[in-house]
Amino acid sequence: MTFDLLLSGGTVHTPGGPVRADVGVRGGRIVEIGAKGDAGRVIDCTGLDILPGVIDTQVHFREPGLMHKEDLASGSRAAVMGGVTAVFEMPNTKPNTDSAEAITDKLTRAKTMFCDHAFYVGATNHNARDLAELERMPGTAGVKIFMGASTGDLLVSEDARLAEVLASGHRRVAIHAEDEDRMNARADERIEGDPASHPVWRDDESALLATRRILRLAREAKRRIHILHVTTPAELEYIAQHKDIATCEVTPQHLTLAGEEAYPRLGTLAQMNPPIRSGAHRDGLWHWLNQGVPDVIGSDHAPHTLEEKAKPYPGSPSGMPGVQTLLPLLLDHAANGRLSLQRVIELTSAGAQRIFGIVGKGRIAAGYDADFTIVDLKKRWTIEDQWLQSKCGWSPFTGMELTGKPIGTIIRGEVAMWEDQLAATPTGQPLRFEAVDFG
Repeated sequence: MTFDLLLSGGTVHTPGGPVRADVGVRGGRIVEIGAKGDAGRVIDCTGLDILPGVIDTQVHFREPGLMHKEDLASGSRAAVMGGVTAVFEMPNTKPNTDSAEAITDKLTRAKTMFCDHAFYVGATNHNARDLAELERMPGTAGVKIFMGASTGDLLVSEDARLAEVLASGHRRVAIHAEDEDRMNARADERIEGDPASHPVWRDDESALLATRRILRLAREAKRRIHILHVTTPAELEYIAQHKDIATCEVTPQHLTLAGEEAYPRLGTLAQMNPPIRSGAHRDGLWHWLNQGVPDVIGSDHAPHTLEEKAKPYPGSPSGMPGVQTLLPLLLDHAANGRLSLQRVIELTSAGAQRIFGIVGKGRIAAGYDADFTIVDLKKRWTIEDQWLQSKCGWSPFTGMELTGKPIGTIIRGEVAMWEDQLAATPTGQPLRFEAVDFG
């Protein structure tokens, strides 16, 4: 048998577990595990682990309108450098992605992207009746609701409006769950120049209150939801009681950073929404992660320039880059025994495919897209600024020594990155979804 590509000598992580086998690729798809035969290109993966392609289901790549801090090309370069083969990109751009025209514009712009991609359409107070049609557009990841602290018309905070959005359409809706009224009432808790007051202002109750509200509304509407970047153990405990309608996400930042250390060291670079909270919160997230409650890990990659982040709090913008460090941080946590490599795979590829119905992604199996994230689990290395690809040029994890590194990113049989060298030409394509392609 002749293949376009043969991955030779690696440990392949299949749905049945890890096996030492060669993988044959033809026409952008996996055709044989345990392959024998000639190939147009052979990549020696001896000593390396071949994982399903990593899918980051929450990134903000800032195009159009905010391209001085990121664009689709630079954000996708950061993704593939970090081993990410596909992303879901968020709608809070300028203009917002809240119409068919805006989605079409992003898909046109996405010809510059190095990874596969889908775009969320943002719910507003005025487009609810259109969402059932918009969520079924090709290349669309679904609907995103900002319950608190978003830009312009993307804020949907009132129960009646939320219910109207949830009643329109059928696909799973992604939720930023912070309660706008409570945060407005607590605005005086912010201390000028002190970003450590950020989680005091945007407290646990603002998150838990919003999560309880949206779960009640989702149950009334009989609509499945996905709660993004959960930061409190109480939320995860509550979501665990509603898994029939709710999936959820945690981020590497909230699993890695603790406010007691992060705010004194990083200042406003540690500022994001929902906030980095205490070490006790971080430990609580790990508890529920090991109970199996979070379904995916997303980076919430949200870059700003260092000049913007240097503004005194609370005038500084919230958000930090993360798509490139998502997998390296998780590999390091796995090396330190905090979770298994199989759990990493579930959280970064299989989970996303399962809950969003992505076609042809999420596992190494014959017939699936030839998306692979190839890693050296034993490599000791340090995150340095020159490795970063985001336009913003910084990471809260610069200087951190890790164990485990992405060595190669292969998307539909095309090598997008190998040993820190990026492909010269972008080859990203829109993701396909069962709900769109098969009704």
